[in-house]
Amino acid sequence: MATTTLGEGATPRGGRRSTAPRLRTPRRPRHPRHHTVNRPRRSVPLTLVTGLVLLYTLVPLLWLLVNSTKTQSSLLNSFGLWFSGDFALFSNIADTLTYDDGVFLRWLLNTLLYVVIGAGGATALAVLGGYALAKFDFPGKRAVFAIVLGAIAVPGTALAVPTFLMFSEMGLTNTPWAVIIPSLISPFGLYLMWVFATDAIPTELMEAARIDGAGELRTFLRVSLPLLAPGIVTVLLFTMVATWNNYFLPLIMIKDPDWYPLTLGLNSWNAQAATAGGEAIFHLVITGSLLTILPLIAAFLLLQRYWQSGLAAGSVKE
Repeated sequence: MATTTLGEGATPRGGRRSTAPRLRTPRRPRHPRHHTVNRPRRSVPLTLVTGLVLLYTLVPLLWLLVNSTKTQSSLLNSFGLWFSGDFALFSNIADTLTYDDGVFLRWLLNTLLYVVIGAGGATALAVLGGYALAKFDFPGKRAVFAIVLGAIAVPGTALAVPTFLMFSEMGLTNTPWAVIIPSLISPFGLYLMWVFATDAIPTELMEAARIDGAGELRTFLRVSLPLLAPGIVTVLLFTMVATWNNYFLPLIMIKDPDWYPLTLGLNSWNAQAATAGGEAIFHLVITGSLLTILPLIAAFLLLQRYWQSGLAAGSVKE
């Protein structure tokens, strides 16, 4: 049976015209489409504070770079934050490396020795200790945690004098071991690796390796160690910077200039430049300071991506 649709004014069966108006569905008003984009909120005070911190950080580096290009006479008679006179950077570097029979190179090698053995050993011990504390249960674990936190809270300068007295009784003062052995202990690096290893290494993955027949050493080397790479680089950078810039410990431990690190060596040059007639080596102090920070800048630039991923690890939970 066919059906007929009645429009407005149509006559249904029976001959009567329908006077009822046709009902229409009201249309919704059209609104313009807005594409929302998640833009970061800007804070003017925060931007100003960040700019001041950046300025405070970069101005000393700019001053150091600019004044390393000046001759000794230009240093005394020119504005510190702008170039003047002849460009003498390369000649200043040559003078710095050859002054006093190349003692700067000797200090550089000493610093590298302290960093490679001290910072490298501190990183290795922090990795082993942090991994064990994170993935193994043993009696006294809470006591170890409290000791580590307490060691972080104690400043290194407070332990310098007792360390000197102990090393003096052992006959290790005025030797490289007096700087290397204390540098092997890094409570902050141990705590950082502890926290990082807790989230970076799934326990199920270690159990699967053990089921497959891997021992604890092989599980650590083949399974856990690659996952700890970002944390290892982060701890290595922290310990390297701390050892490279260490000043107070070598100051009280070492008296022989042949075992000075760069920090003590440059300080001795600076003290010599402050005396009457010592102004002739002031440009060596500035150029040596520039050469001292270049390895640290190169290390941060080369290991930046590993360092950033290590700091961000654990900040996002899946």
